[in-house]
Amino acid sequence: MTPRPAAPSRRTLLRTLAALPASAALLGEAPGLLGGALAAAPPNGSATRYTIVPFRNSDDGTVDVFQSDDATDFRLLRSSAYTPPAGRIRDASVIRHTDGRYYAAYTTRTWQDPSTTIGFARSPDRVNWTFLYDHTVPVPGLSRAWAPEWFVDSDGGVHVIVSCSTTNDEWIFTPYLMRATDSALTAWSTPVPLTGIGANHIDTFIVRIGSTYHAFPKNETTKYIEYATATNLTGPYTIRRTGDWAGWGSYREGPALVQLDNGAWRIFFDGYGDGTYYYSDSRDTFTTWTPPAALPGISGTARHFSVVKETVTGGPSLARNTTRSFRSANYPTRHWQRQSSLLNLPVVDGSSGSAEKQAATFTVVPGLADAGGCSFRDMTGAYLRHWDFRARFDANDGTRTFAEDATFLLRAGTASGSVRFESYNHPGRYLRHYAYQLRVERSDGTDLFRQDSSFVPVTAWA
Repeated sequence: MTPRPAAPSRRTLLRTLAALPASAALLGEAPGLLGGALAAAPPNGSATRYTIVPFRNSDDGTVDVFQSDDATDFRLLRSSAYTPPAGRIRDASVIRHTDGRYYAAYTTRTWQDPSTTIGFARSPDRVNWTFLYDHTVPVPGLSRAWAPEWFVDSDGGVHVIVSCSTTNDEWIFTPYLMRATDSALTAWSTPVPLTGIGANHIDTFIVRIGSTYHAFPKNETTKYIEYATATNLTGPYTIRRTGDWAGWGSYREGPALVQLDNGAWRIFFDGYGDGTYYYSDSRDTFTTWTPPAALPGISGTARHFSVVKETVTGGPSLARNTTRSFRSANYPTRHWQRQSSLLNLPVVDGSSGSAEKQAATFTVVPGLADAGGCSFRDMTGAYLRHWDFRARFDANDGTRTFAEDATFLLRAGTASGSVRFESYNHPGRYLRHYAYQLRVERSDGTDLFRQDSSFVPVTAWA
């Protein structure tokens, strides 16, 4: 919710500025209840789809729609997809409801102005949106209601977590919980505070794993995203981690979490202090996190969003337990080939010798770490894996690390019939050729990267 730049504290900025005059068959995954059912590679012929609906850094009067198949490389689906009839649209949180439609909840005013309502809109297809209503949040003495976030619990109950401040201190926010009292999401319970998190916390995002609720609120004094847990949705929460506990830095806000296909949890957050949108992953239930990385393509332009994850039909397909060769999508005379123990991309054609053709032939098998993914075995029985992010072949040593290094998830390629291979244990990194060598490199969101990481399965050379 914070404007850029933000060198002084947000509260200082806001107090100062407030004194100035106003001049597909789908298997959806709901925010909050994110379990292991979809924490696996999508079936052959299906794809994972992540959707975000951010407002722009340059314009909080409209939102764009982006989608991705890997939660890293988001591409524009529709610009200016929704503009409310009045007010603004900030911090849009989106859910796919049981009626098959998508619902957005959002902040209705710009950050300078009092805001006692949150807005709701609906879409049948994520790109065409219709205004539903503005809901007045019934908190006594309310000054501002910001950053509503959907949460769906295990009983199917649909909730919104909203950050509220009152007129006696309009910049001190407390998280409140409202529950939908009808299936149409038009009636809401009286908001109740989430106990234990306390005042001066904003942008609270909650996920549930088993019987534990995990909350990620931003502390408005320190500007760090904190971590709390509870056994009941309304609390009491115990704040477990404070300060720079995850290595994300300060002046961070708008946390949103989603579970990736390999079971890891990814958090997205707005680095409003430096103009960057970040992501970071955890594979040990939020104990440790990867260093934050800038989200390619939309970092610096998109602001505060949540993520809808779905499994959709029409994804890439690759038969298992068959032999194939793999041709570069953008260098069609070049193919994968084992050279010594490394995977390179030389020219292979009908005039190539039998040894060269054998070295360019691989058996595709179910993924060693996830049968929904794939692994590749060469003619010696060695498996393709990454080591120091270089693609190479080694004998399977039976360890979990090897299995994950040797497993790749299928993503759609840039050319017809082409496939991209995402690293199982380093989401967002792909097999990509550079100087005709194959490496596992982080996506930079460019068309060239997508082309360099696209390969066409073809009839085996040997």
